[in-house]
Amino acid sequence: MENEILINLYVESMLSIADLAKKIAKSTPSVTKVVNQLIEQNIIVECGFAESTGGRRPIQYTINENSDNYILSIACDQYFTTISISDLQNKVIAEYRDIAVELKEKSSLDTILKRAEELLQKSTISLKNFIGIGVSIPGFVNSELGINESYPKAHGLFNLKRNIEKRFNIPTVIENDSRCIALAEKQLGIAKDITSSLIINLNWGVGLGIIINNAIFKGTAGYAGEFSHIPLADNQMLCSCGKRGCLEVVASLNAAIKCVENDIENEQYSIYSTFINSNDNKLEALFDSIRVGDQVAINNIGKIGYMLGKGISTLIHILNPKQILISGRGAEVGHILEPHIQIALNEFCIPEIAKTTHLAISELHKDAQIKGTMCLVVENLIHRIFKSNYTQINQ
Repeated sequence: MENEILINLYVESMLSIADLAKKIAKSTPSVTKVVNQLIEQNIIVECGFAESTGGRRPIQYTINENSDNYILSIACDQYFTTISISDLQNKVIAEYRDIAVELKEKSSLDTILKRAEELLQKSTISLKNFIGIGVSIPGFVNSELGINESYPKAHGLFNLKRNIEKRFNIPTVIENDSRCIALAEKQLGIAKDITSSLIINLNWGVGLGIIINNAIFKGTAGYAGEFSHIPLADNQMLCSCGKRGCLEVVASLNAAIKCVENDIENEQYSIYSTFINSNDNKLEALFDSIRVGDQVAINNIGKIGYMLGKGISTLIHILNPKQILISGRGAEVGHILEPHIQIALNEFCIPEIAKTTHLAISELHKDAQIKGTMCLVVENLIHRIFKSNYTQINQ
């Protein structure tokens, strides 16, 4: 029960005993007993009264911000990595954003670990105060074995968990990037109160996190959600997976970038060609172009939105979810994507099924992955706070 209480306090920031009892489905006396024990250990503290609902205002509790327990989170996409140190109040202490790292390179893990070491040194926080390290990364991630089977065994990213633990001697958990984004949306985003959601991770590719009955569905081998590779493309372009006709080649942000660049080669004017000269991140150059109203960029985002909607129509017919949520970096241009997705849903979905599913755009945007990686550590390693506090108290 201690772990459940701490996870809920991390997610909600502060809760009363009545709120905790309701969330973890335990009796008020049993929750009160555990809360008092956690207070005695200086792990949680009182933080004032909740708003009045007509009776006596209940006391709220929160994780002690002076507990000196921290999380190291590493969120990778195909080309950029963010590394963050945060506390159990869900506050970022230090962070490196969008480090240019191409994962397929042999040196990618070394680059990531070196930058993580730099951040740790910059923070001056002792390694013994970290309850764990979380890593979210694209690919066929087996979180139980701690491996990423998208890479050959000789690559550092294959035995990812082992290699990170060897470097830092801190317990590490790894997960697929799209499932971490789904976790963030379920815990901290607008999917919080939805029992069944499909979370689209729109980035360089198109990932999918599946939430069924409030739990993330992984499938038999843990590889559920490979939305990118449904063969729905109208052309036979080669996908990164080696197959042809995958949705990724026509519905990802990478596809939009390629179309913009092709239009420029065909002598259409786009300010993207100016922004890319001052920005190594092609996505940011694309988004900057959209912000100033560039028609070529906006048009191509609309095209991938329509194809994304075609793919989503298939998902709706199969799973009939309560919510489809567009998350990841692509949510930043959700206001452009949404009408085009809706057009495709109107065209390809059976109306009686489609009307039961709500389409929404994430409010977490590109922060979803790093926040989900933090939540991953809390869900799996929060129990280490007890050992950590015991050690600190008795020093």
